[in-house]
Amino acid sequence: MILWNNLIGWTLSVTGEILNLYFWIVFIAVILTWIEPNPYNPIVRFLYSVTEPVFDFVREHLPVVFGGIDLSPMVVLLAIGFIQRVVLVTIAQYLLMSPSSPAFG
Repeated sequence: MILWNNLIGWTLSVTGEILNLYFWIVFIAVILTWIEPNPYNPIVRFLYSVTEPVFDFVREHLPVVFGGIDLSPMVVLLAIGFIQRVVLVTIAQYLLMSPSSPAFG
């Protein structure tokens, strides 16, 4: 029972940290678009290879380009915030505090 709660807590914590790291990767990628760095720099290539597939997915499914301004990074950042503050918290409350969980067994 305690092991179950610890495992769920750890999994949610790691998921939150990965989302936090991706938030900063997206934020840095947005800043880099303003200064136009060398596209052959390995760090820039890594950032673009990690963020562009997600941005492309958002661009394909939502109309996020208005007047030449691409708002897909903003949508991604809002989605990360929603997942961290609503989805993960709800999952934690449901699985760790519900009477039907193995901890209350």
